[in-house]
Amino acid sequence: MSNEPLLKVENLKTHFNTATGIAKAVDGVTFSLEYGQTLGIVGESGCGKSVTSSSIMRLLPKNGHIVDGKIMFEGKDLAKLSQKEMLQIRGNDISMIFQDPMTALDPVYTIGSQIMEVINAHQKLSKAEAKQYAIKVLKMVGIPEAEKRLKSYPHEFSGGMRQRVIIAMAIACNPKLIIADEPTTALDVTVQAQVLGLMKDIQKESNSSIILVTHNLGVVWKMCDTVMVMYAGKTVEYADAKTLYADARHPYTWGLLKSMPKVTDDPNVPLTSIPGTPPDLKLTGGSCNFHNRCKYCQEICKTKCPEMREVEPGHFVSCHFTKEELEKIEQMGGKE
Repeated sequence: MSNEPLLKVENLKTHFNTATGIAKAVDGVTFSLEYGQTLGIVGESGCGKSVTSSSIMRLLPKNGHIVDGKIMFEGKDLAKLSQKEMLQIRGNDISMIFQDPMTALDPVYTIGSQIMEVINAHQKLSKAEAKQYAIKVLKMVGIPEAEKRLKSYPHEFSGGMRQRVIIAMAIACNPKLIIADEPTTALDVTVQAQVLGLMKDIQKESNSSIILVTHNLGVVWKMCDTVMVMYAGKTVEYADAKTLYADARHPYTWGLLKSMPKVTDDPNVPLTSIPGTPPDLKLTGGSCNFHNRCKYCQEICKTKCPEMREVEPGHFVSCHFTKEELEKIEQMGGKE
């Protein structure tokens, strides 16, 4: 194993051609992921989290294109590989757990046939061996009566069990990287905890790395080693989880952390929210994307896009001002 991280994404830009112009869904994302670690990607809906994941997998719709940047995975730039080369990597080296297990599974095929299709695509096993291996991975994710359930269809499983099946398909070929795109969104709290615990156990056993896309900052605290905060297609802050929660430096990150409900909160006091709405992704790039919602906004924020800078070792922030300067701006009354 080299000293290089498993995955290193540099200035990734993925744009979509639309009828009204080019939407810059991902417009400058940079992060790295070490072997055996978990990275959390957080931000509002539409900030580019899922598009970042799809770009790594090279699973973009026809109107989506990677226009710049590198996706270095074990020394290979995935952005430059052909679709044939990517077929060998998807499912084998990198796998994905999708947000909605009901749409990720084909309703007309049995669970067993879908898992065995993944196994047969990457491993040279006989039909009987593939079946036994499918039973094994179903048992690994806690599906009872695994051999019997191979013959079941997706609609015969609960939401939590369907998500376990998706995880079984994701780990079937012992991938080095698992991308989990909001894997617990449609599940109740108890099942969420079970699914997250299962992912942690699998990670310990296989030393695989995980990218966890989520809205839930509580899940990030429990699951992740490092965190990337995204806003309007860009990385605005990147640090290890403990640093981010204890010493966040970007106003958007502050807003996200303040909006988290706490057990100690007064139920009669409304939750803190970030005012305004995200910008039109077809119009971004000439300023700080957050300037129209930021109470610290100054003239430079409206005319210049901030560069990503390292404020402490491993802690990167995309803001024109330091934490101390932002505090002074607040004392002076905030926005210009």
